[in-house]
Amino acid sequence: MTAPERSAEDLRAAILSGDLAEADRLLPERVLAQRLSVSRSRLRGILDDLAREGLIFRRHGQGTFLKPPPAQAMGRLGVLARRVSPRHLMEVRLELEPAVAAHAAERGGAEDKALLLRLMEDTLRAPDLAGYERADDIFHYKIAEMACNPVFLTLFEEIRSLRQATDWTHARQSALGPDEIAENSIQHGTIANAICASAPAAARQAMRRHLEQVAASLMLRQG
Repeated sequence: MTAPERSAEDLRAAILSGDLAEADRLLPERVLAQRLSVSRSRLRGILDDLAREGLIFRRHGQGTFLKPPPAQAMGRLGVLARRVSPRHLMEVRLELEPAVAAHAAERGGAEDKALLLRLMEDTLRAPDLAGYERADDIFHYKIAEMACNPVFLTLFEEIRSLRQATDWTHARQSALGPDEIAENSIQHGTIANAICASAPAAARQAMRRHLEQVAASLMLRQG
């Protein structure tokens, strides 16, 4: 008697659990299919659905990730990271990301906008700090994708990788209490609503206000 076929929900949960990933990169498809005891065609269908929903991320030549993938120039960025502080990163984010949000409002399609609203809601529902950090990361990455400009996206990815390679994470987490998370999530809603309304000026302004608040929290906690 053969074992019953695993449900799609069970397979999705197993993939997203992190147990089948190394450093946020999922195991190769062949290995995943063996571990999950499913055909590769069924596995591909589930991975396709997860990618469409913004829950996993594919990068040609690098693999499939549970978080937005790292920048491809990590060797060069590793040298730069030793000279970069959270203040430096926030200065650049304040110049880049409001423009990215404006372009996302102009260029994002209906499907992307619907997904952005769901990702925004994920920041509201995050059960803990780690969950919020992941939801926040994916929300901002989706906006960068929606700008439909590979140069913007590459710059965003490099800044994101620098944040992970510096003392940003510690500084950021020390600045995130319940009040800050609640306020940030409200600001995410304002950003998402402006983008979904195809209002580039409002999206630019909302993103700038959000990042100014993040910068103020970081600088206050750092003294």
